[in-house]
Formats: sequence, C-alpha cells, structure tokens
Amino acid sequence: MKSFRFPSLIYNKVSVAGGFLALFTVLTMFFFLFVQAGSGGTNPYLGILVYMILPPFLFAGIVLVPIGMLRQWKLAKELGEERRPKWPYIDFNKPTHRNAFILFLAGGIVYACLSTVGAYKTFHHTESVAFCGETCHEVMKPERVAYSNSAHARVPCTACHVGEGANWYARSKLSGAYQVYATALNKYPRPIPTPIKNLRPAQETCEQCHWPDKFFGAQQRQFHHYMYDEDNSHWRTNLLIKTGGGDPKTGQTSGIHWHMNIGVEVEYIARDAKRQDIPWVRVSDRRTGRVTVYQDEESPLTKEEIAAATPRVMDCMDCHNRPSHQFRSPDFFVDRAILTGQISQELPSIKRITVEAVAREYETEEIALRAIARTIVDYYKQNYPDQFSGWRVDIDQAIVAAQYQYTQNIFPEMKVRWGDYVDNIGHFIYPGCMRCHEGKHISEDGWVLTRDCKSCHSILAQGSDDNIQLASTPEGLEFAHPEDIGEEWRETGCYECHTGVQP
Repeated sequence: MKSFRFPSLIYNKVSVAGGFLALFTVLTMFFFLFVQAGSGGTNPYLGILVYMILPPFLFAGIVLVPIGMLRQWKLAKELGEERRPKWPYIDFNKPTHRNAFILFLAGGIVYACLSTVGAYKTFHHTESVAFCGETCHEVMKPERVAYSNSAHARVPCTACHVGEGANWYARSKLSGAYQVYATALNKYPRPIPTPIKNLRPAQETCEQCHWPDKFFGAQQRQFHHYMYDEDNSHWRTNLLIKTGGGDPKTGQTSGIHWHMNIGVEVEYIARDAKRQDIPWVRVSDRRTGRVTVYQDEESPLTKEEIAAATPRVMDCMDCHNRPSHQFRSPDFFVDRAILTGQISQELPSIKRITVEAVAREYETEEIALRAIARTIVDYYKQNYPDQFSGWRVDIDQAIVAAQYQYTQNIFPEMKVRWGDYVDNIGHFIYPGCMRCHEGKHISEDGWVLTRDCKSCHSILAQGSDDNIQLASTPEGLEFAHPEDIGEEWRETGCYECHTGVQP
C-alpha cells in the first residue's frame, strides 16, 4: 500500500510550519470553546481570544502553506533542479495532487464554516455587555457597575451606544480602536469626560423603545430625606410629576415632555462642554410658525457668538443624560440605606457621620473601605462609650451598608465621584431644569421661561413623620423647606446650597 503523500513542494519549513500553526490554532479554538461551554458563563477575555486573536493566526497558518510552496518552486528553479512546469498547476492523474486537492477542499470547507460562524460570533461578542463592560476592567468599572444598578440593566449597551445599522456599527468599531490604543498605553483621562460627542441621536436609539408621542399624564414620586441632626429626622416629599407628552393631532401636548419636539422644536446654545451654562434658547412652534428666542438677561450671547455657534436640537439626552450610568451622591445613597433599613435610623447622627466618612477623597477603594469602617466605629466609641457595645450590631450593619454603597457610586482609581457626572433630571444638587428655567431667560417681547415649580410638579404631601401636610387642592401645597430659610428658596436654586453632602 502506497503511503499518503502530498506534492513534493509542500515539504518545506515554511509550509510545514504554516500547517502546524493552522492545526494548532484550530485545536486551541475548539479547546477554549469547550471550556467556555462547560463554564456556563460568558468570559470577555476568552471571547476575545477565540473570536478576535486566534482567527488571524489560523489565516496566517493557511496562507503560509502556498507561500512556502511558491518559495520552494522558485528555489528549485534557481538551482537548476529537475524541470518543473509553471507553478501552481493541478494534475489529478498524480496521486499527490489528488491528495492535496482533497485536503485543501476539506480544509477550505471547514475554514469557510469556521469563518462564517466565527464572524457571526465575533459580531455578537463585540456587541455583548460582557465585552463592553468587563474587557477594560478598570476603565469601564464605574460605568459597568452603575449600568448594572440602573433601570436599563437588561438592555444591551450597544442598543443605546450604537443602535441598528452598519454605518453606526462601523463608527463604533473605529472609535473602539482608539479606545483600545488609549487603554493599552494608559493614555485615557480619569474620569472619562462626558457628554459623549459622537453619541447617536436619541430619536434613533431611545425612541425605539420609548414613545414620545404617547401621553403619559402625571407620575407620582416620593422623596425621602434624613436630616443631619442627632435624631436623623425624616422629611418626606410626595410629588406628582407632570410628565405629559402627547400628539399634536389630539391636542394633548403638555407637561415636561412638551419639550420633546412634539409640537415644538427646542434649540439651545451652551457655553461649556458639559452643557450646564445655557444662555440662549430658541423655541419654534410647528403649528403656528412662531419662533421665540430667549436670552439670559444677566449674561446674554453676543451676535458674533450666536453666529459662530451651532444650536443643538434638544432631545431625550439633554435631560435624561445619565439614563444608565448614575453615580449617586452620599446624601442620596445614605438616605436610601436608612429608608430601606440597611442603616438604623436609631443610631444618633448616623446620617451625618456616614456621609462624612464616604464623602472624603481616598486613593484606592481598599483604603476607603478601611477608613469608612474606622471613622464610624471611632465616632461611637468616643462619643457614646457606654452604649457602644449595645449598638455594635447596628454599627457593623451600617458600616457594611456604607461600604457597599461607596463601591457602587464612588471609584477612586478612576477619580469618579458624583460631582463629576452631572445628572440633569431635576434640580436638587445640579442645575438640571434650572439651566433654562431659573427665571432669567427673557425674549425680546418680554416672555420669560417660567420658574414656577408647579408648572412641572405638584406637591401632594410634605413634612416630618409627626407633622405631615396633605394637599387639599389640585394645585398642591406651597413648597416648605425642612429648615426655616424664609423666602430664600424662591430666588435661590436648590443646587446652590445642596452639593450631595451636608450643606
């Protein structure tokens, strides 16, 4: 029986090395796929290895085989060895040619199948949450953690950051190439700056699920605040948020979602990259054709500045700018921990001391967690030595809750703190709505962008646990500040005093 042989040209170092490289790569890919299937989870690094790193090696190994054969043919020709026909050529009468053809045909089919499946898997892997959030672990850790705690935690990252279509998919991969370079060479900024300048318009992403023409009416929200006094006094506010919305054809265009280009188009010019200083607003009524321009009377734009600027058409992201990546302030997340019983309200001054502990700046998360525990324990040891041992269980529980909330909202290695990522919903610790509605934007004919709180929400109830005020009219209650500040709240924005920590 004759031995199984290939054409003599294939027996050279380059072709043999290419064959072994291709074979080794295929076996390695199958091994890691088997490991991934057995693990029952999605490993971002394993996916990168199998779908992105190994395939080029497989292709290189296959290409080396004919390159080595061509090189061997040229070498034999130069040395004047036996006369050979011009290469490549195929003669099925020769067993070696038949063997090679069968092998390459079978290999080609296998490679085509692997390439098709691999390309499909590569596409889906690079679109996965694991790839987006876990591949660059340190860089994307804040965004991944915040996303996992958000209302969009089951929505893939690419649904908002890329959307449908090949055009934006290609853009995202080109942008990602630079991000890989910046990460590899440690050239990325800390924290990552926002807003993202090349983010796809909300009409092509958010509005694929959210329907701005739908009339939502009003939505009830309750806000719980614990004071910085010894009793951690509880103050609650029950609001009816006038979301509104609607279709111009039905006449229901009202409320906050009136801004969403339903019956009007709202444009603005911002002075800063974060879009917090908005001195110029233009409102175009699509039904009447009326166009009204509002300028900040204290700091208007000049004609030259307006001519040089490109007005931005307001969309979802101008208010909902942190839909999936919210970094809560210590004031907020400690309140939430007390409300849910993770931190006992009975511990005197626990709100104040916990906020102080988590709000300090630390170099690393590890240092922060140790310092938070030490700060809380030392406070009660020094100020309540007789009660300390009896409160120890509640104190330890408070420490665990404070440490957990810290890891979910503050990331010292990436220099991420609540103040670095402004949330434009509301106007408590950030300007938000008050960027335009602080009562200073006036048109040439005297129209003022309203500052009236009741235009967006009505207060149904407010007050402390032992003194709750209830609204008796649809207009709701007049706002009452937990502390007596007179009428100052009418002229001063909440965010001018409240910064996310004790004012």
